[in-house]
Amino acid sequence: MMLSWLFSDPLPTGTPAPDFTALDDSGRTVTLNALRGRNVVLVFYPGDDTPGCTKQLCEFRDDWNQAAARHVEVYGVNPQSAQKHRRFRDKYRFPFPLLVDPGQKIGALYHANGLIVKRTVYLIGPDGTILFSRRGMPKPAEVLAAAR
Repeated sequence: MMLSWLFSDPLPTGTPAPDFTALDDSGRTVTLNALRGRNVVLVFYPGDDTPGCTKQLCEFRDDWNQAAARHVEVYGVNPQSAQKHRRFRDKYRFPFPLLVDPGQKIGALYHANGLIVKRTVYLIGPDGTILFSRRGMPKPAEVLAAAR
């Protein structure tokens, strides 16, 4: 179906998380498989410095102690440039990196791609299995509660 991306659901819990490699806002390479043994949150969001996205990422920043206590790595993901991500991250002092996803390649793997990125949050367990997946803006505490 040509418009399948429009109607796709997030990947279901219990399924293996697709591996990817991306650069973060500091130019460092991040590979999901290299993060095995840790819980990883991926926050797919439409745009840097927009009201909803800023609110969502600031909630993760404000609940950072919970994420750190559970040894959870958090990454924001969207196709904007590393330079734009860096300005956004510095402005709001996010304690986590923002990944550059050119062409929404990672977004496509995680069913978060579209004309604009579909706001989707995943928690991937230490074994690489998806433990939480939801569209929209679930509260960080709800996402982190799924961590093992």
